Amino acid sequence: MKFHKMHGLGNDFVVVHMEDTLPDDVLELAKKVCDRHTGVGADGLVFILPSEQADLQMRIFNSDGTEAQQCGNAVRCVSKYYYERIDNRKTKIMVETKRGIQSIVLQVEAGTVKQVQVDMGEPILEPVQIPVKSPTIHDQVVIGETIYDQVVIKEQAYAFSAVSMGNPHAVIEVDTLSDALVNGIGPKIETNEVFPEKANIEFIDIHSPDEISMRVWERGVGETMACGSGACAVLVASHLNGKAARKATIHLLGGDLMIDWKEKNNHVYMTGPASFVFAGELTT
Repeated sequence: MKFHKMHGLGNDFVVVHMEDTLPDDVLELAKKVCDRHTGVGADGLVFILPSEQADLQMRIFNSDGTEAQQCGNAVRCVSKYYYERIDNRKTKIMVETKRGIQSIVLQVEAGTVKQVQVDMGEPILEPVQIPVKSPTIHDQVVIGETIYDQVVIKEQAYAFSAVSMGNPHAVIEVDTLSDALVNGIGPKIETNEVFPEKANIEFIDIHSPDEISMRVWERGVGETMACGSGACAVLVASHLNGKAARKATIHLLGGDLMIDWKEKNNHVYMTGPASFVFAGELTT
């Protein structure tokens, strides 16, 4: 099985182009391949497959073997792969994901994809669809249209805004982004009963209406250098809470993403790079 190692702002993937179906042991394969000591090492195993509805289909499996419905960084990677390795006839393509069909615009220079704009669709704000629930649901305060609630970890309350971009996110504004928060509190909130399907946890520091820093604890992975869908959720939550414009630069550990929540169609657009690292062949 030939593969390419790729990353989107440090959120790294093993990308495999398949011309038919997924391997039968794909869940165990993902865990094995993503192991950073005995495997290739990655946050996820990503497959490019044929699609009857779009130019290609993307399936992504986290390093713990679970399948993700959505991944903004991965879709940028597979879009670059498709143009540079499979078909370079057009710079506007469609990618089928577990969430649905995503529209992609490629910014190409001299045959190389420099930036990828992804239509991430409309944010999901209904609690049952995110999903998010709370034993104190009656105490929830709605700011704008986003659920604003809190979880208590070791007697410390953490207020969050819940947003889904096809996968659940909890956005938490803090004064300082720290390892203790991300790696200590992040996994406890991820698995809190408030989130029946777990959640990606974004800790954010809002510098101005158009500039936000974030760190993310991703469900099924741990802390990653970047999270595209998380950056979209951060912009949506921050705007609805009256602290950000509809367009902002989101600073992640691996670099910057431009997020634009357009009022005309309610869709969130993410623009950022994707990179090849190396190619190889799996022999197991």
